[in-house]
Amino acid sequence: MYSTITSPPVAPRAGIVVSIDRGGTFTDCIATNIPGKEDLVVKLLSVDPSNYDDAPTEGIRRILEIVKGENLSRGELIDTSDIGIIIHVLFIVHFTNLSASIKMGTTVATNALLERSADKCALVVSKGHADLLRIGDQTRPKLFDLNIRRASPLFSEVVEIDERVTPEEYTEDPKPKSASELEALVDDVNVVKGIGGELIRIIKPLDVGEARKDLQALFDSGVKSLAVVLLHSYTFPDHELKIGQLAKEIGFTQISLSSQLLPMIKAISRGHSAAADAYLSPVVQKYINGFRSGFVGKLEDTTQGARCEFIQSDGGLVGWQRFNGLRAILSGPAGGVVGFSRTCYDEDNKTPCIGFDMGGTSTDVSRYGGLLTHTLENVIAGVTVQCPQLDITTVAAGGGSILTYRNGLFNAGPQSAGAHPGPACYRKGGPLTVTDANLVLGRLSADHFPKIFGPNENEPLDLETSRRAFEILTKTINTDLEKTGGKLLSVENVCLGFLDVANESMCRPIRQITESKGYNTADHNLASFGGAGGQHACAIADRLGIERVIVHKHASILSAYGMALADTVQEKHEPCSCEYASSVDEVQLRLSNLQEQVARELKSEGFTTRDITFERYVNLRYAGSDTMIMILEPEDGNYAAAFIKEHKREFSFTLDRKILVENLRIRGRANAGTETTKKQTISSEMLSLAPRIGSSDGTKSLKVYFQGGWSDAPLYLLKDCTPGDVISGPAMIYDQTQMIVVQPAAKAHVLSSHVVISLGSATAKSSTVVDEPLSEDPIQLSIMSNRFMGIAEQMGLTLQKTSVSVNIKERLDFSCALFGPCGGLVANAPHVPVHLGSMEHAVRYQHNLHSKDLRPGDVLVSNTPLAGGTHLPDITVITPIFDSEGENISFYTASRGHHSEIGGILPGSMPASSTKLYEEGAQITSMLLVSGGVFFEKEISKVLIDETGAHPGCSGTRRLSDNLNDLKAQIAANYKGATLVGSLIEECGIKKVHFYMNAIKKNAATAVKAYLKKTYEKFNGKPLHAIDHMDDGTPIELTITIGPEGTAKFDFTGTGLEGLHCFNAPSAITKSATMYVLRCLINEPIPLNEGCLLPITFHIPHGTILNPSGHAAVCAGNPITSQRVTDVLIKAFQACAASQGDCNVFSFGFGGKDPETGKEQNGFGFGETICGGSGAGKDWHGTSGVHIHMTNTRITDPEMLEKRYPTILNRFILRPASGGVGKYNGGMGILREYEFRRPLSCSIVSERRVYQPFGMAGGESGQSGKNTLVEKMSSGEDRWVNVGGRRDFRVQAGDRFIIETPGGGGYGTPGEEMIAITRTETEKEFTNSYQMRQDQSN
Repeated sequence: MYSTITSPPVAPRAGIVVSIDRGGTFTDCIATNIPGKEDLVVKLLSVDPSNYDDAPTEGIRRILEIVKGENLSRGELIDTSDIGIIIHVLFIVHFTNLSASIKMGTTVATNALLERSADKCALVVSKGHADLLRIGDQTRPKLFDLNIRRASPLFSEVVEIDERVTPEEYTEDPKPKSASELEALVDDVNVVKGIGGELIRIIKPLDVGEARKDLQALFDSGVKSLAVVLLHSYTFPDHELKIGQLAKEIGFTQISLSSQLLPMIKAISRGHSAAADAYLSPVVQKYINGFRSGFVGKLEDTTQGARCEFIQSDGGLVGWQRFNGLRAILSGPAGGVVGFSRTCYDEDNKTPCIGFDMGGTSTDVSRYGGLLTHTLENVIAGVTVQCPQLDITTVAAGGGSILTYRNGLFNAGPQSAGAHPGPACYRKGGPLTVTDANLVLGRLSADHFPKIFGPNENEPLDLETSRRAFEILTKTINTDLEKTGGKLLSVENVCLGFLDVANESMCRPIRQITESKGYNTADHNLASFGGAGGQHACAIADRLGIERVIVHKHASILSAYGMALADTVQEKHEPCSCEYASSVDEVQLRLSNLQEQVARELKSEGFTTRDITFERYVNLRYAGSDTMIMILEPEDGNYAAAFIKEHKREFSFTLDRKILVENLRIRGRANAGTETTKKQTISSEMLSLAPRIGSSDGTKSLKVYFQGGWSDAPLYLLKDCTPGDVISGPAMIYDQTQMIVVQPAAKAHVLSSHVVISLGSATAKSSTVVDEPLSEDPIQLSIMSNRFMGIAEQMGLTLQKTSVSVNIKERLDFSCALFGPCGGLVANAPHVPVHLGSMEHAVRYQHNLHSKDLRPGDVLVSNTPLAGGTHLPDITVITPIFDSEGENISFYTASRGHHSEIGGILPGSMPASSTKLYEEGAQITSMLLVSGGVFFEKEISKVLIDETGAHPGCSGTRRLSDNLNDLKAQIAANYKGATLVGSLIEECGIKKVHFYMNAIKKNAATAVKAYLKKTYEKFNGKPLHAIDHMDDGTPIELTITIGPEGTAKFDFTGTGLEGLHCFNAPSAITKSATMYVLRCLINEPIPLNEGCLLPITFHIPHGTILNPSGHAAVCAGNPITSQRVTDVLIKAFQACAASQGDCNVFSFGFGGKDPETGKEQNGFGFGETICGGSGAGKDWHGTSGVHIHMTNTRITDPEMLEKRYPTILNRFILRPASGGVGKYNGGMGILREYEFRRPLSCSIVSERRVYQPFGMAGGESGQSGKNTLVEKMSSGEDRWVNVGGRRDFRVQAGDRFIIETPGGGGYGTPGEEMIAITRTETEKEFTNSYQMRQDQSN
């Protein structure tokens, strides 16, 4: 597919260099190296259709007018006979025949991805998996959207290829075969050795003739681009390679093989990546060919012109011949990371840097500690991309973030005004934004900002419009404050408050990329860049305790400048499946082979051996864990020791397990020497310069508003400052593209290429917190709400990273929350909806039981319904946080994780046949898990094994090590939360923290009351009523009586009795479902705490299925009955049709207590929940193959499933015609078929097999689900058996189990059907998360 460079590149020659950074709001152009002239900067709007079609082209036109001294008419073609022109995000152009190299990036791929504007492509996939990428991991992108919106697929056609391979062995086998036994299985026909070393069984060889026929038909239909993903091709690529060969012979112009792009396990991620490459590469190649056509020799021969390279998502440059769509997607942010890492990191003191790139729509943050860090998987615009990418975190807060006041809270973003219409001050009728707040407060000066606004593009920013809009908003805010007795705010207070809220939202991802990885945020420098970075950098650093801010002279265009500093890069990856300790020599040999391949490719581009350096990586993990760490080769060459050290640093623990190799990676870097980063380090230059007081811009100063009020801030023009100048804050430093705010008490040191701001005393926090009267301040309320939620989110990150089990780490079946001193919920991170609010009951129970006896360092554990639990696998770990004296409890942190195995009568601890609680596994009403810093391993092990196994027919846990490690992970998550709470109390004082803890609860209650009042009016005060039934006929009935003041009674009288089954649901589940539904219906961000339910009283009759006795079996109540409760709530509010009303819990395994001998056998337990169709609404179709309502856990990737367990996933597809028909159709359910390779115990717990998901407003019901067992009889025939919705059963080798999940109900009368049974529209708001990354200027 790629041509090679036939001659080596020539050495670079001097010449004018133009760099262009096209952001979401502004396009910045800089021309450097102009003979006899200063650098030239042009700033213009990225989108201004009334004046020009393309911003980069317009920027080049303006630059050429100045450089050449000629008038170039707008719209006139630019003469490219003596220049090189590049249009896009970042690029560098060398003019005239002096041109030596072109380094560029392009947004053509990103635009095509966002707009779905490329030509159609097709997906080629293993038979039975046509909808693999449509279903994906089954999660929905926004937890509280009833109208579930997912990005449309990139492919328009799917071809299933009748071939199949699978791993011969499975990693969870407690008695694995020896190496000699495995070697004896290889016959090179049915069993072969994969690239990674594992054995692969060829179940169905590729039918070349049939494949050719299918591909030819596809080609004849007009499709010319293919994405190919066959299961397990990461280690067995033979079938994919053959298909690629056939496609090439037929004439397909783009063939993207997943095995060749990045050979890593996970078919869903690899498939999405192949689809992205197939979809985008033709667009990229068309753009490149068009660009090359403007050059002599089309840039094919570097002796005749320039070397042409593109920057990739990993921050490396690659020749145009090897540039593809997949690697183009994140090229914009990559340039900025390379830029700050090369210009702001000090090699002398090696202080790590946080990159803070604030643009118009978003802010990118990253960390650099001497080595660029990469991630191999990311989700971009709804597409999972699996390729090396720089580790960048994006938050929806930038200069263009829209400022709103809702429900008594200040909000900055996530919506953005963009470039058109832009902020209110842009003279286009736009909304209030962060930029407007900065302008009103004097942090932006209209006189020193480009005059590019108005109909003639010659007017300044409009301060009067911004201030007038803020005055109107301030009146609204003060009206609310007068009602609550709060202190009234000035316009300046409001503007500063919005900036504080925006700054806090930008601090959250910075804390995540540092603290969640074991680094102290305050131990970093803040490298600020992007057009808006200088206005916020000091405030951000101040909040984070960072003492030094570094601003490069090209900070506002650092993304483009960084490209000039980037290395040319080639990478090779290869799967490798082996134990590290026994395969050290093999690993080193394979790394050396990969290194030779990389060296050859770089040398083919004209680089010599001395130009090239290599990074050798091994991706390692512990046995039984899916957490992989990419380890760079250490000096002593011991990857295992380095892995253990890094695992300890990042996760705070190590495991006594084998270390396994997952894959190998070689990264070759070649530096062409075209740019130098800096002549001396920042620290050495600061020591060498004699400090002197800087001279301001004549007598000019600006009135700037800070926390203490208005101040006179001297104005300094950066180009007039000389190295050694020291500027004391408050002050403003500006150049043509940016304004740097130096806050009071800070000092800015001007260097040759940097401005270094030392906050010093500005960051020093008072050791004593002022005890002053408190009143509700909506600004502080917003900030503290963010801080509390940030704590819960960081707890979740810690739990995910430190856990071991697939259930918690991969499927994300956990929740973390913060609670007040009496156990009331303060903040619940939105992880799994069924946990919302329900943990509060568990914490309150333990508080009432133990609060007087607890001591610092104690940790409690519980899981029984009597103690506030929901079902036994969900184990809750609770940690009290004491005041500084260690006497009084100030907060609690708690984490709840689903342990996939805790004993009981069946593996997986989710038996469909359980009728008593003890049959479902370990029961822990209350016990100390940690005391005095000692983990009670023996005690908890006794409960999990001995006490649980003592019950009739029960075994103890079959995965004790996973239980213990996950419990330790939950303890670590709670400790993280406790540490962050301690920091918050130290910063603000316990009185203020508790005050706003209660204020946020009140705020949540106010939001719910406001919604209930609207509902009261909508239904004329009449009670709301709904009833639905479980499949056994048990009714769930609800009557909601709402008062005019916004209170309500939720009365479940009429609900049926608890059953002799496992579908009973403790009352906490009903309250969680209520909180979830209210949040969905309010459809705005509100704090998720106990305040949400304060306006509501519940009547849930005792002894019913929703409030069962303490010993009732409940394992299915949490995942299944909760969905029916949600259906009933939604039906009562008449919000939309029913979704699948289920989550189809399927589990299998073996081991535990032998029923005949009573001896414990090693084994495993596996379980997963399975998606279905969502219900349609009054103006939307339902979504197919998605998790709904009370759960949002991931489904197991087919390759991971088959590698770990003795099963083959034969089919994973959407279920045709299963959605209800209406004006808007319900989403389709799915079909998932397992084939088993050894005898196993299985359990299915599901609903909606009898009662169908209801339609609404005349829409038809969705289809009910089916569970079918296909037994392989000794005669060779198949016996098809209806299993029903709830059943434990056993399978033998060759048996199959087919789950067909329910579809969603339709909405509206059939006959007015909208076009689209399967939703495929691209949701603009959803893709904003990707657009954020492309906005690199203010």
